[in-house]
Amino acid sequence: MRSVLYAEQLRPGAVFDLGTAKISKEEILEFGRRFDPLPLHTDEDAAAAGRFGGLIASGFHTMAVLQRLTVDAVFSRAALIAGREISSVHMRAPVRPGDVLHGSMKIAEVRPRDDGTAIVHSRGTLTNDTGTVVLEIQGATLWEHRPPPAGRASGG
Repeated sequence: MRSVLYAEQLRPGAVFDLGTAKISKEEILEFGRRFDPLPLHTDEDAAAAGRFGGLIASGFHTMAVLQRLTVDAVFSRAALIAGREISSVHMRAPVRPGDVLHGSMKIAEVRPRDDGTAIVHSRGTLTNDTGTVVLEIQGATLWEHRPPPAGRASGG
């Protein structure tokens, strides 16, 4: 069992490696058909004739990939309460079938609150296998602080 990661363990500037995900044509088509049925995500022939010269992943699909990598690498072991906001999303480059995306999460700020929680501001980034940034997201999440040891009275 991995230890729980609490808010007070996070430091501004710390970077978490989120690992990689390979994006398949089938995933792009399935996500596009279900959630973003534009031809550039769902129709190979129409996409080939379009501005991008081929099928590309929906930006929402790309964000979902980053979320999955973040959950697997960090949030699944974090004393995370909930997401608070996404303050910016930048889709920098298209994601194509066969791309291998690498994720990272950088802590920007940890703001403790009086209720035993903290607001954590971070930036998530995905780069493709050539090193091109394809997605950047800035947001905030609500985390728990480590609870006091059992039997210890709070206050002074």
